[in-house]
Amino acid sequence: MASTVWKGYITFGLLSVPVRLFAAARSERISFNQLHKECKSRIRQWLYCPVCDRKVEREEIVKGYEYEKDRYVLIDDDDLEKIAPESARTMEILEFVKAQEIPSLFFDTSYYVVPEEPGRKAYHLLVETMRASGYAALAKVAMHQREHLVIMQPHGNGLTLHTMYYAEEVRQVAEYGQPSDVEVKPQEVELAKRLVETLAAPFDPSKYRDEYQHRVREMLETKRQGLEVTPATAPRLAPVVDLMEALQKSLAALPRKPAKPAAEVRAIDEAAPAPAPRKRSAKKASA
Repeated sequence: MASTVWKGYITFGLLSVPVRLFAAARSERISFNQLHKECKSRIRQWLYCPVCDRKVEREEIVKGYEYEKDRYVLIDDDDLEKIAPESARTMEILEFVKAQEIPSLFFDTSYYVVPEEPGRKAYHLLVETMRASGYAALAKVAMHQREHLVIMQPHGNGLTLHTMYYAEEVRQVAEYGQPSDVEVKPQEVELAKRLVETLAAPFDPSKYRDEYQHRVREMLETKRQGLEVTPATAPRLAPVVDLMEALQKSLAALPRKPAKPAAEVRAIDEAAPAPAPRKRSAKKASA
C-alpha cells in the first residue's frame, strides 16, 4: 500500500478540501553492494567520532548547523516543528495559470492528490472547474523540511501535483540560446518537417523501457552462469556535413507508414458530403 507523503487541506477561496499526497513515480534501478574483495562479505559503515575515538550509536546523533568553523547550532525536530509555515498543513491556491506557459525545466517531482471522504465533492468540483477553464493551480506546500512551489492540474479523474524549482534555482547558462548566424535553407526545413511527421505518433510511454538496466540484468545473469560477457557494439558517429543528404537518407531509411485499409478509405469517402450539383447556364436552360 502506498504511503502518504503529505496530509492537509487545499484551500480555494472559502472552500477547503482535505487531501493526501502520494508519490506518483519513482526511479527503478539496480543497486550494488560494497563487498570485501577477499571474503565477499558486505562492508559496514560505522558512525565514528574522531574526538572520542569510538563508534557512535544512532541515538547519540543530533543535528547541527555549522555557522563558523567547527562551531554549530544544535536543533531537534521540535525546533523545526515550531517554525513550520502554514503551508505545512494547508495548501492555499495562490493563482491560476495556464500550464503551457510554464517551461518544463521548472518541474521536479510528481504526486497524486487524493481527497479524503468528506472533501470528495469539493475536490471533484475543483477538478471539473480546472478542466473546463484550462487553468492549473499554483500553490505552496511545506514538506521534507522545505516549502515547495507546486502546480496542480487535472489528469484523468483526479488532480496531479508537481513540485517546482524556484526561479533562483533554475540555472542560467551563458552559451544557451544565443543568436546564431547559421542559415537554414527552406528546403532543409521542409525535409526535416517530413522526417518529424514520419516519426510522429500518439504518446505511449509503455512502448519504451530502460535498455541500460535491461542489459545490466542480462550481464548479471551471464556472469552468474560463469559465462563471458559480450561487449556491446555502438555505431561511430561523425558530424553531419551535408544536411540535405543526411535528411534524404534518414527519410529513405524509415519504414513507410501502412496505408489506410480500403474499407476505412471508403467509409471516409461515404462520410464526406456529396458535391453540390452544378447549375446549368440560363442559355442552355432556355434551349
